[in-house]
Amino acid sequence: MESGYYAALTGLVAQSQALDSVAGNLANAGTAGYRAERDYFRDVLTGPQASDSQLNGVINNYGVLGGTMLDLGQGPIEHTGNPLDLAIQGHGFFAIQTANGVRYTRDGQLMRGTKGELTTSDGMPVLNPKGKPIVLPAGMPVIGTDGTVSVDGAVVGQIGIFDFASAKDLAAEGVGRYKPVGQAKPAASQDFQLRQGALEGSNQSVIHGTMELIMVQRQAQMMQKALSIFYNDFNKSATEELPKV
Repeated sequence: MESGYYAALTGLVAQSQALDSVAGNLANAGTAGYRAERDYFRDVLTGPQASDSQLNGVINNYGVLGGTMLDLGQGPIEHTGNPLDLAIQGHGFFAIQTANGVRYTRDGQLMRGTKGELTTSDGMPVLNPKGKPIVLPAGMPVIGTDGTVSVDGAVVGQIGIFDFASAKDLAAEGVGRYKPVGQAKPAASQDFQLRQGALEGSNQSVIHGTMELIMVQRQAQMMQKALSIFYNDFNKSATEELPKV
């Protein structure tokens, strides 16, 4: 079978899969703290048996979508004036306690819970550097660039900001929430500043995302058309040549 068929097939598979991540990024272009997911590619055949495959020499030079990886680039920061809105400028994530364990987010839309604890907008406790919840007494909180929380001039806690060695160490779990991959462990971020009264937006541009979606759609259509041409040629050859054998 012609290797061009495999090129068209793997191209169609890759572009079809890429459509999902591109559409998801665009849908969350307005989500606070959202980290876009970028596609990466791998060979069609992988693993220790790839070199032994009879097909390896024909198709393994073509790439398919290997998965997605978080884009940890900075999103735009916009002033809101809400003292419990926090934007992380630089590297790191807020740690939050969920029913499934500690998770990480850049969404700084925080609030004061019923018991005074600092929580996310959906009620998940925000943790300090030691992994404990932060309780706010009555009064207006002032939050320093290092995460120190003060009320009426007295320090009442500190917001923990955690970072990972690589984007490969995190996987998306819902929108704007991330979990460690495998044995990955977070460390205290050394390169950040908190901005009180502000929120970080998604690092996915609407304009760029729309252009990318159109491009991927067109590429998928081109691969589908090419695959159809190869398929019709094979059918024609089989109909005309096989009866002669």
